[in-house]
Amino acid sequence: MSVMSCDRFGCENVMCDLLSDVHGHICDECFEELVSLGVKTDVKVFMGTDKKPRQNKGATRNYFEQIFSDGC
Repeated sequence: MSVMSCDRFGCENVMCDLLSDVHGHICDECFEELVSLGVKTDVKVFMGTDKKPRQNKGATRNYFEQIFSDGC
């Protein structure tokens, strides 16, 4: 892993070890977001979009667990 910055617009992450000859470097967070969008996603368009703010999944899970209690 080298100290290369993510080439996605608005992403400030470094230490990117994924590289495309066409699209440049991508960090793990942006790569996971790209994967979640599916194979029909236009990579060039994706790389030009702003990175979504990172969500605290633990807090989000706790919030929804308050709404949906174990009814089994």
